[in-house]
Amino acid sequence: MLDKVLNAKSVAIIGASKNKTKRGYQAIKTLLADGFEGEIYPVNPKEDKILGLTCYRDIMDIEGDVDLALITTPARTIPDILKRCGQKKVAGAVIIAGGFRELGDKGKELEQAVVKAAQKNGIRFIGPNTSGMINLKTNMNLVGIQNAPLGNIALLCQSGNMALTLITEATIRKHEGFTYYVGVGNESDIKFHEYLEFFRNDPDTKVILMYVEGMSEGRKFLQEAYKTSIKKPIVLLKSGRSATGKRSAGSHTGSLAGVSEVAKAAYARAGIIVIENSDELFPVAETLSSQPPIKNNSIAILADGGGHATIAADLLSDYKIFMPQLSDKTQEQLRAILPEAASVVNPVDVAGGTDADPSLFADCVKIIIKDPNVGGILVVGLFGGYGIRFDKSLAIGEEAAAHRFGAMVKKRKKPILVHSLYSSHESRALDLLRHYDIPVHDSLDISCKCVASLCQYGNYLKSYHAKTNFVFNWKNRAKEKGNLIIETARQEGRHVLLEHEAKQLIKLHGGQTDVGQVAKTENEAWEIAKKTGNCVLKIVSPDILHKSDSRGVKLNLGSEKEIRNGFQQIIKNSLAYNPQADIRGVLVAPMAQKGLEIIIGTKTDELFGPVIMYGLGGIMVEIMKDVTFWVLPVSPAACRKMIEDTRSSVLLDGVRGQSGYDKKSLRKLISICSELIESYPDIEEMDLNPVILYEQGLDVVDARIILKK
Repeated sequence: MLDKVLNAKSVAIIGASKNKTKRGYQAIKTLLADGFEGEIYPVNPKEDKILGLTCYRDIMDIEGDVDLALITTPARTIPDILKRCGQKKVAGAVIIAGGFRELGDKGKELEQAVVKAAQKNGIRFIGPNTSGMINLKTNMNLVGIQNAPLGNIALLCQSGNMALTLITEATIRKHEGFTYYVGVGNESDIKFHEYLEFFRNDPDTKVILMYVEGMSEGRKFLQEAYKTSIKKPIVLLKSGRSATGKRSAGSHTGSLAGVSEVAKAAYARAGIIVIENSDELFPVAETLSSQPPIKNNSIAILADGGGHATIAADLLSDYKIFMPQLSDKTQEQLRAILPEAASVVNPVDVAGGTDADPSLFADCVKIIIKDPNVGGILVVGLFGGYGIRFDKSLAIGEEAAAHRFGAMVKKRKKPILVHSLYSSHESRALDLLRHYDIPVHDSLDISCKCVASLCQYGNYLKSYHAKTNFVFNWKNRAKEKGNLIIETARQEGRHVLLEHEAKQLIKLHGGQTDVGQVAKTENEAWEIAKKTGNCVLKIVSPDILHKSDSRGVKLNLGSEKEIRNGFQQIIKNSLAYNPQADIRGVLVAPMAQKGLEIIIGTKTDELFGPVIMYGLGGIMVEIMKDVTFWVLPVSPAACRKMIEDTRSSVLLDGVRGQSGYDKKSLRKLISICSELIESYPDIEEMDLNPVILYEQGLDVVDARIILKK
């Protein structure tokens, strides 16, 4: 679908110019200088020739076919130009101009006009507000960046400066480059998920590298990322992590779901490698494009100094990467070639053993890489710099070792990464490593992040079958009584279910909860309480969402006097809180037994649609905020992982001799919540807080369901 846009064989430059400062001149100059393989058609009614090429007054005057139009004219001209492009049967456009929705309502209207014009004329476009795009395979450079290196990374970026940074870094490193660069811009037409589909099927692209500021169709992006990440890695840096997003006053779930919490979990589940620091972005992409993933989350460290080994071990431990003990055979073979002072556990410290002959590094790597417990090797320290630091003659041994490193990566299909203090120096040994696609960095932090990314990607591939594809089946599991509950609320003009209605809906789908009964008088309350035992009383009103705020809850009541007084006090407190409140009565329910309080909730995220939250409940949810957010639907396997993602998950197994809690019932309840969202599209948000978890079973003590307005 995007082939004629990204692989265009002919380009019209609309707004071509002889002014060297104008984009319409620079684009033509770059296409000619880079040797673009297709046809170039400048379009400007005031010129006859530009840079030796015939200039056309109008796109309709071009005799040949035009696949792509680079439009460099002002924003207001774009709709009419797209109409002319449509008449010429142009497949795509790159719209450079800014001045659209980023400028407010008028700009938004103009952007909508551009989208309508493109749709009406069958044109797909990149942008607007884009720096352009480059196809390095055909030298179609519509950006003007000079000497961008060819490689196997596709770059999607919403910042021209960020793209320039990454391309410059690749140029300096002289190792890996790009297949394509696309400045996504406002994403008004072609969306991020469509680019993923294209690059997934591009045989020359091994990794997709992304810098994202905003995204319009998050769920579709996750669906395409799920299909893509099994074939090739996606590396993403998302800006705006500090924004907490819009908060919902209607539920705990809404108020706790910041942008980064939801997005980070969603991206990880889709197999995306999320980067927090911009200086790690290209090194991680480069590593994933050249090294096999680590399949057992384990790494061995080979060092020529204890300091670097210790720092690397600490950093990798922070990433929860396992550093296994080497086998007896491995340790025995290492002792045979290293000095007595050497450490042959993991990390391995050669203790001066390589000072006279750095080729010994290769002997050590050969031994370690065969160890079945080891998933990959990180070499840290001075490698590549022995000939610089000590004596030039030592460079020969380093070069020999580098050749052997390259052969071992290919043969064993286990990654080797190198941290070297001399990464920025002229070193033939390090150049040889780069030739063999072995990453070399002078930063231990970046080296360890690259190792972590190989582990993360390997872990994802290993558990891919257990992941969700982010697609709702929309099988109608709705119950007739459930539909009736929602219809009743709608008929009454309510967008909030009463507590007992919410519990009835949960119970219909197999959830464990004691719904209770609504009493309209204190006499009814006492009659119900006599059969219930110790109970809780709660106000029932569509106008009072947070019952505790109105002092509309009374706990652990048993005697007739307590029940009657409690009923009266709840009604009085609620009317004082909201004199206009529609009071339906008081809910009488059994007092829950002590257990572990948790919270489960759902909300509709602006980017990803329905998401679910799980964590420690009760008042602790506000204090600890130990919660995790996942995009719905969730599979049974996902429910297990969701629970494990919280710090408090250790409590479920019991601590200090206490019994554990019923994790099976908990997983079932999370699945039920996912089912409810699939079954009743009217649900906007849901809060189950607290849910009391017991050694056996659980009880949904309080439930709130908010419907879409």
